[in-house]
Amino acid sequence: MRVGIGLPGGVPGTDGHLVVEWARQAEYGPFSSLGVIDRVVYDSYDPLTALTAAAAVTRRLQLVSMIIIAPLRNPMLLAKQATSIDALSDGRLVLGVAVGARQDDYDAVGIEYQERGRSFTEMLGMLRDLWDDPAFGPVKRRAGGPPLLIGGQSDQVFSRMARYGEGYVHGGGPPKTFARAAAKALAAWSDMGRPGRPQLRAQAYFALGEEEKLHGMSYLRDYYAFTGPFAQKIAEGLLTTPQAIAQYLRGYAEAGCDEVILFPTVPHIEQVERLAKVLQGLGYSNGHTVARKGEEGGW
Repeated sequence: MRVGIGLPGGVPGTDGHLVVEWARQAEYGPFSSLGVIDRVVYDSYDPLTALTAAAAVTRRLQLVSMIIIAPLRNPMLLAKQATSIDALSDGRLVLGVAVGARQDDYDAVGIEYQERGRSFTEMLGMLRDLWDDPAFGPVKRRAGGPPLLIGGQSDQVFSRMARYGEGYVHGGGPPKTFARAAAKALAAWSDMGRPGRPQLRAQAYFALGEEEKLHGMSYLRDYYAFTGPFAQKIAEGLLTTPQAIAQYLRGYAEAGCDEVILFPTVPHIEQVERLAKVLQGLGYSNGHTVARKGEEGGW
C-alpha cells in the first residue's frame, strides 16, 4: 500500500508560501502523492489551484483530489482544468470527485443542494464524453483523460464509480469501515462487468507533537462542526503518534487499500519531516534513495 501526504491548504491561516514549500519537501520524502480537500465557505485554498502550484515544484508525486465537490463547478470548466493540470504535470493528476455534504457551500454558489446527486451523475457523464473527444484539449496524457475516482457512502456512489470511474475514495474512519465500503465497490465493479479491480484510496488526519495534537483536534472540531456531536469523535480519531499511524496503515493495508493520504491538521512545515521519519521507520519508500537532512533537496 502506498502512502501520500496532504497539502495544508485546508487549514485556516495557512500561508501560500508554506503550501508550495510543503510540496517541495514532500517530493524528497517516502510519499507517493500530494492530496487536497475542497471547501468553498471556509478559510482554505482552492484545491485545483493548490495542485497546480504543487505541480510546478514536483516531478514524481501524483496529484490527488480527495475530493473535489464536483456539482459546484461547471462541467466543461472542470474538465478543462483537470486536463490542463494533468498535461502540465506530465500525467500526474488523479481526480477524486464527490457531491460533498455541506449545504452552505451550495448556497454560496447558488446551486440547489437537494439536486446535487442528479447533477453529479450528469456531470460524470459529461466529463467522460469530453475526455473521450479527441478534439477536447489540451492534449491528454492518456486515453479517456485523468483517472477519475468517486467518493461517498450511498449505494448510488458505488454504481456511479463502477460506471464512470477508475476507483473509489473513502473519507476515513476505522479500517473496518473502509473494508465494508471496499467490498461494495468491488461488488459494483464486478456487477458492471468491468475487468480487473477499481483503485481503492482513503484518507486520514495526523498531527505529530503534543501541542500540535491540541491544535489538530480543534481544527477537526471546527472543520466538521456541521456534523454536530460527531465532530468530537472525528477529532478523537486524529493520528498523533507513530504507533497510531502504524496501526492505522496496517489495518487499511490488510483491508485491501491501495493508498492512504494523510492530511495535516496544523500548518507547520516540520510535520512533513516528522511524518517522513515515521513512514521510513515503517519501511515505506517511494522507490528511490531519500536524501538526508543537509543534503541538497533533502531534509
